[in-house]
Amino acid sequence: MSNLGRLNSILLVDDDEASNFLHSIFINKLDLDVEINSALNGKEALDFILGKGQSELELPCMVMLDLRMPIMDGWQFMKSYEELVPKKLKEQITIVLVTISDNQEDKDRAVTNEFIADFSQKPLSDDTFKQLIQKHFSLATT
Repeated sequence: MSNLGRLNSILLVDDDEASNFLHSIFINKLDLDVEINSALNGKEALDFILGKGQSELELPCMVMLDLRMPIMDGWQFMKSYEELVPKKLKEQITIVLVTISDNQEDKDRAVTNEFIADFSQKPLSDDTFKQLIQKHFSLATT
């Protein structure tokens, strides 16, 4: 689900802290005025979204979701997301799956999930982020 609105914040969900750090650098290189948060698993991400849902200003516009994580992986996150996150919040969030996996089943599941806007192969680069952001958001500054 893409909203083509203004991108205010990104939530990086990956158990690899080095990946989250690198991805933050790539996003910062794009010189966008966005808040970047990270979560180390799907449960932390879900708690973050449900907690921030109280104030729409802090809600992540884009979630970069890894599939392979401990505690709650990407697919478990998506199941809980569908069940627990209110529709009005889902309408404001663009989810991009990011994975090292080249498993066709993962790609097929991503394409058929109504809440997943895109699928991207790791490692990501600043160009990958730029393309994803341009595809799903208006880059017009407010």
